[in-house]
Parts: sequence; structure tokens; C-alpha cells
Amino acid sequence: MKRHHTKKALILSLVVASTAFAQDSAAPSQQPAAPAPAAPTPPTYTDDQLLEEFGWFVGEKTGLSQLQLTPAEADQLSKGILLAMNGKESPYELQKVGPAMSDFIQKKQAAILERLRAKNSQDAAAFFTKLRENKSVVELRDGLRYEILKPGTGDAPKPTDTVKVNYTGTLLDGTVFDSSERQGKPAEFPLNKMIPGWIEGLQQINKGGRIKLYIPPQLAYGDEGRPGIPPEAALIFDVELLDITPAAQAPTPAK
Repeated sequence: MKRHHTKKALILSLVVASTAFAQDSAAPSQQPAAPAPAAPTPPTYTDDQLLEEFGWFVGEKTGLSQLQLTPAEADQLSKGILLAMNGKESPYELQKVGPAMSDFIQKKQAAILERLRAKNSQDAAAFFTKLRENKSVVELRDGLRYEILKPGTGDAPKPTDTVKVNYTGTLLDGTVFDSSERQGKPAEFPLNKMIPGWIEGLQQINKGGRIKLYIPPQLAYGDEGRPGIPPEAALIFDVELLDITPAAQAPTPAK
């Protein structure tokens, strides 16, 4: 409460100060100061609403939704939470039940991960089948697809080169998981340090060009995934190749 009042007092002080500044600025021309905008009325919530939101927050932050519990399992979980909330003892000895509980949760997570892999694999297969209808898209032997959006005029990069690019990476549903725009500047990296779909795909375009890469899971992050990229996910990249820096040549040994 004290911090809340302090924040309100600070906001009020800023409003008063800005009003006084406006009046002083208008004084030479004798123009009346514009009235300060009314502060928005904060929304009000009932205790029940706040408790409901707090419950959601706890469930979200602890990842309960990822366990995909059945209604019966959710009831059992609620029973345990209520026991703890009411100050009751654990229904079982935690040291003894701990290993079995960990094994149960791990099996739940593994089953969820396997279902996610299967779904993403099916979605990727359906997407690439549909993509064959787009005659602008070139398909390579290993499954990589690409579309030249803007031909370049310079050289094409070699795997050992460092490339400078603007790019946006999305999942099949359009979710952006990475982009150079988020970094606030173009990205630079050795091409051969990237995923296989990038290594092969960037060699299909010349400096100054722009390409769209449709990368199947096996040429991206496979069944492991990455933060923000689920397992077996197909990826789409829009890449503009700004510059190419050849790898430094090893010095010739003296004879």
C-alpha cells in the first residue's frame, strides 16, 4: 500500500509540475494554460476476481497447463493444494514419494512432447505438400524449398563466408520467433555455423538479394526444438543478404 501511495503521489507531482511549466511558458503571450488531462480511473476488482487471477498466475508460472491433466487428475491436484493452503500435513512422506512423483511428471512431459512432435511433423508434411502448388518455389533434393523474392547482383556466399543479413523467422502459424529487427540491427554470422537449411539456402542467392526459405524440421532443429521453436517444427525465413565477408585466408607457410 505504501508503494502504491508513493507512486500516486509521484504521478500527481508530475502533473502539477507539468501544469506549472505550461503556465510559465504561456505567460509572455498571455495565453491561458491548457488544462491538465484528467488521470484515467483505474479499474476496480472484487476480491474473488483478484484471487481468480492470482490462481491463474500461479498455474501459468508453474507450467500446470503443459501437463494437460484430465479433470480427475486436476481434482487430485486441487486436493493437494487445498491441504497445503489449510496448513495440513503432506498426505505422504515426501522423501519416500518424491522419486515416484518425479517419474510420474517426467512421463507426463514425455508423452506431451511426443504428441507435440507428431502434430508438428504432420503439420509440416501437409504444409510442404500444399507448397508444391506454388510454382515460384524451388524444391531441392533434401526437402529444402526456397523462393527468390529479389535477385541479387553480387556473389553468392560460400559456407565459410560470414553473411550480413536482415531476417525474420516464423513458425507455420505465423508466430515470429526471431528477427534481426528485434536486435535493432542486421545480424552477422559465419554461414557454416547455422542450421543446414540456412547453409544451403543462402547459397541460392546473390549479394543484395532477398530469399524466402521453407525449411523442413530435419534441416532446422529436428525433434529437439529450441526456446520458442517446438520440436519437429518447420520454419520459414525471409532473408535479405546485405553483405558477404570471405573467410580469412590462412597465411602461406614460408619456404
